[in-house]
Amino acid sequence: MGKHTPPPSGHRLRPDPDDNGRVPHPTADPDGTRHQLTTLRPDLLHGYDHALPGARAAVLARLLLALEHEPLPTLAGRHHHAGRTHVRFTRAVVTYPTAAATPFTEPLPGLAVTVQGETVTDPARLTALLWSGHPFTAEIANSVANLALARAVGSVEENGPGAIEQSLVDGHPLHPCCRTRAGMTVADVLAYAPEHHPVIHLRRLWVPADKWFGTAPPVLLAHPWQATRLLSEYPWLTDIGPTGPVRPLMSLRTVAPLDGGAHVKTAVDVQMTSAVRTVSPAAVHNGPRLSALLQTLTADLPLDVLAETEAGAVITAHGPDRRLAHLIRQAPPADAIPLGVLPGRLDSVHDPYTFMESLGDVLFRPLALVLERGVALEAHGQNTLIRVVGGRPVRAYYRDLGGVRVHPGRLGSDPGLHGDLPTDDLTELRTKLSAAALATVARQTVTALQDRFGADPDRLWHLVARSLHGTADTEALLTDPLPVKATTTMRLAADPLHDVWTRLDNPMKDHR
Repeated sequence: MGKHTPPPSGHRLRPDPDDNGRVPHPTADPDGTRHQLTTLRPDLLHGYDHALPGARAAVLARLLLALEHEPLPTLAGRHHHAGRTHVRFTRAVVTYPTAAATPFTEPLPGLAVTVQGETVTDPARLTALLWSGHPFTAEIANSVANLALARAVGSVEENGPGAIEQSLVDGHPLHPCCRTRAGMTVADVLAYAPEHHPVIHLRRLWVPADKWFGTAPPVLLAHPWQATRLLSEYPWLTDIGPTGPVRPLMSLRTVAPLDGGAHVKTAVDVQMTSAVRTVSPAAVHNGPRLSALLQTLTADLPLDVLAETEAGAVITAHGPDRRLAHLIRQAPPADAIPLGVLPGRLDSVHDPYTFMESLGDVLFRPLALVLERGVALEAHGQNTLIRVVGGRPVRAYYRDLGGVRVHPGRLGSDPGLHGDLPTDDLTELRTKLSAAALATVARQTVTALQDRFGADPDRLWHLVARSLHGTADTEALLTDPLPVKATTTMRLAADPLHDVWTRLDNPMKDHR
């Protein structure tokens, strides 16, 4: 591993992020996807047609979560009566069953809302009526199409590194753009998206030494979709061949070698959910440094941070370039389960309360202790994994350091990080932890255990609360309303990368 080298004189590290929410093209809506399938995969047409009504309902239900809670543009008021919600916008009133805006539940195909007397089942139609002309409508249509395509293929039982992550069909459980692949064609989605179970090869692009920044050797590991674009744009890059076979993980641009080696996080100019998925120069700088810090902070806890051991970026006219970068990350144990996949893999669980108590011991309490020590981990369902032995979690694993926040005062020193990771705002740190681990992971797990075992949700939340007792942030974590990203509001905003939050009632406030 080479030493961390600064960029040549005249170049600078650009702030993170700088994508400005740009949406690459092309994308396909449901009709366009079906048309392309007639040539690409006619064997999927029947399954696609069958899955489309359910996909529309699933994305529409995610939109209803936004209508129920978020500070949406042109929103004028909400009214609940007799099991129905009436949301008033400046140009329309939307009415729907209040129960349909329940997170982590699967709506029935045919879910409908009423907009000024019109019955609407298509979420893209709803967004077009409420925010006419906004590109968000195309994103929603693409999400519906790709979700239906994923469901047409379904889950495939495979073994080996990354296979369990490719079993997740529906993507983000709350975001209406849960399966957006803006920038990819239908053929690209079939070839590269993890829900289609591909095995691919990264491209190894040799980089002149004076155009390289980072700790990795000067060979860019590029996603094959990205590599073809980079080679035409930067002819001084040299393709020196493929890597061994790899599986795309839940995030598509991160891959696991089939031989069990380290994971590679690549850059792709594709919008998935809310952002174009590149690797910032700040992440290249921060990864190895922050990994060492976190492994020290967690040494006495049942929570392992998967280290980012090497990173590199190509230097272009703008400095280290986020479109030409990669990270190397320690792989989790082969039997570790991402929390996003967990709700469908509860077969080994014997007792839901023992399970939740153990999850508190290995995940929620360690997260609170790491926060007390100065770092807020953004532990959501994609970047947090657990090992389950004998029906209970025994250890947790955290990966992907780009979303953490660091409080130098609590650490007692400045760790020398770039970008927006350092902050002295304790509310910002608590929000990072609560939004991911409590408002998302804990709520989804409570719902899954309630659905599967008939468990008492209040008793489950009591166990989560008990795991958070006795730290510097206990009172805030147990009493403050739970923050949830207002993802639809953000997609509709002029600056779609600026965080906007909504707040939900905290079910732990009576368990202090």
